Amino acid sequence: MTSVALGMPSVRTRPIAERRKSRQIMVGSVPVGGDAPVSVQSMTTTVTADINATLQQIAELTASGCQIVRVAVPSQDDAEALPIIAKKSQIPVIADIHFQPKYVFAAIEAGCAAVRVNPGNIKKFDDKVGEIARAASDHGVPIRIGVNAGSLDRRLLEKYGKATPEALVESALWECSLFEEHGFRDIKISVKHNDPVVMVQAYRLLAARCDYPLHLGVTEAGPAFQGTIKSAVAFGALLAEGIGDTIRVSLSAPPVEEIKVGTAILESLGLRERGLEIVSCPSCGRAQVDVYTLAEQVQAGLAGLKVPLRVAVMGCVVNGPGEAREADLGVASGNGKGQIFVKGEVIKTVPESQIVETLIEEALRLAEEMGVEVDLDDEDGPGAQVVVG
Repeated sequence: MTSVALGMPSVRTRPIAERRKSRQIMVGSVPVGGDAPVSVQSMTTTVTADINATLQQIAELTASGCQIVRVAVPSQDDAEALPIIAKKSQIPVIADIHFQPKYVFAAIEAGCAAVRVNPGNIKKFDDKVGEIARAASDHGVPIRIGVNAGSLDRRLLEKYGKATPEALVESALWECSLFEEHGFRDIKISVKHNDPVVMVQAYRLLAARCDYPLHLGVTEAGPAFQGTIKSAVAFGALLAEGIGDTIRVSLSAPPVEEIKVGTAILESLGLRERGLEIVSCPSCGRAQVDVYTLAEQVQAGLAGLKVPLRVAVMGCVVNGPGEAREADLGVASGNGKGQIFVKGEVIKTVPESQIVETLIEEALRLAEEMGVEVDLDDEDGPGAQVVVG
């Protein structure tokens, strides 16, 4: 039987849909909207006034792939910490302002890359729009109008009865119109809700009615598992329609976990170049090896490998050979041994006890061939994305 070399499969996936046409703004050094890639954001959980703790967390987020970070500014002490944080952060800092318009001006003066305001939480906000627009324009600072279901302007709650998609959109566009009256259009919008269905409907309405860049988020999404599911479903639906320019996965978990999930969502949709991806079967009665353990050991062994490789760990002869052949590197296991595939060809058969060791060795060799510096001790990165078949 003649062996056919299929070559190295591509790990780049075509984007699922054409991006919505939006105007572009600059959040510090990061372009948002237009033809810029979708960026991943998070928010610090430290007290902003604790400068060292906040900068340490920003450094951890940066190492994990965070591109823009938001910090809370509920007090004067927090506002006074902004100049140092904005200067020393390696990524653009957005100041998150509620209740006190004076902190908006403090954040702009401090050199923050952008300011997020929640109109529903700022008394007499409308009266301050002109001053804010002038200050932001003078300093080249964009404004995110962040509308949340839990803090919707009472006037709209009275009109709609609750935080409907229409109410969220009306709130956001009303505030935009106030800025537009002063010639200010460096605006990004979010209309967040804790219900993914309402959130998706709101963003669809908003996308159809303006060309501002949109920041996606399911607010108060919940603990890690629940929040991941909610965010993946909502973001997937919208990004699949080309809607969304930045994302933040809101989890009741360490902020670094938000970056891991957000990055994986973008990679899964072909909106960001894939990193290391483990493709493994869910196991069934056909499996003749412990697929769970194999996949976990391979993932752990390659966790610090920052290289776009798809590694297949398969446990039976039904889908195993095909999946292993389509991956960059893979194993089809059974009867106490494993066939190792590289670039579509079987290169060797090894005992089950040597499968993990062999896959790691071949992954490192492929990484070196691609000119990628190998550092498996790095635990700060997002690690391998695991896809279960």
